[in-house]
Amino acid sequence: MSKSKEHLAKALAETGYVADEGLATALVLTDMLSRPLLLEGEAGVGKTEVAKALANLEETDLIRLQCYEGLDRSDAIYEWNYQRQLLAIKAREGSGADADAVEEAVFSEKYLLERPLLAAIRQEKPPVLLIDEIDRADEEFEAFLLEILSDYQVSIPELGTVPATSIPRVVLTSNGTRELSDALRRRCLYHYVDYPAPDREARILLSRVDGLDAALALQIAELMGNLRKEDLNKVPGVAETIDWAAALLGLGVKKLHDSRDLVFDTLVCVLKTREDQAKVTREVTDRLLGKVA
Repeated sequence: MSKSKEHLAKALAETGYVADEGLATALVLTDMLSRPLLLEGEAGVGKTEVAKALANLEETDLIRLQCYEGLDRSDAIYEWNYQRQLLAIKAREGSGADADAVEEAVFSEKYLLERPLLAAIRQEKPPVLLIDEIDRADEEFEAFLLEILSDYQVSIPELGTVPATSIPRVVLTSNGTRELSDALRRRCLYHYVDYPAPDREARILLSRVDGLDAALALQIAELMGNLRKEDLNKVPGVAETIDWAAALLGLGVKKLHDSRDLVFDTLVCVLKTREDQAKVTREVTDRLLGKVA
């Protein structure tokens, strides 16, 4: 990967991800220092897309571990294929095989199920490992995750220590639903991903919505920026802006001010709760449009 943040930002833009200067710098440093990158921010700001764009840019696999409450080692690292093991044991019954030999046979690579963390360190070409929504997992999971991220090896009692074939590029995301441990934060570089400014969101729209006019893209981005300042239960993210832009373009909108009814009618693309749809009335929409150039 290029060591220039400008070159990296340009390369990411070509994959469809428009990074700000801070994020581009953080990605360059994670490569330089071989450190995981922790991305924190509200849901919908594009944290997960960073890992996808990075994997696309490096032409490597994206391995994703989706975190949730109760996530444990068997879901994250490995487990044994118990059904196949039982079948293998039954098949050997009456064969006179030594018990130790049977045990050694069934606790072999053939019966090992790789989960994301183990799979990520056994790739020939370093993948991008996305540990998504780490804040949804508990502190116990964080503890053994730290061990893996520090040593890049996994201990399997029946097989011994499995060292890394390659060191993955690690991206962790957090929506801030709980405070992460100091130990995890110390292990990672950090970047806060905020909602994009209108000019950057317009660039995102142009890269993701074919046929969109630059002037309309900026109008949509400005309107979305104004909408996010309202007292909403669920603030719309970048994905909603992309959907909205595609809908407006498909309906033949050229300028938002000339299509006020369509702008209001298509708010179903961005307002995802009954309460928010009730708050953003036609009058509110007209007021927000009044702030758009």
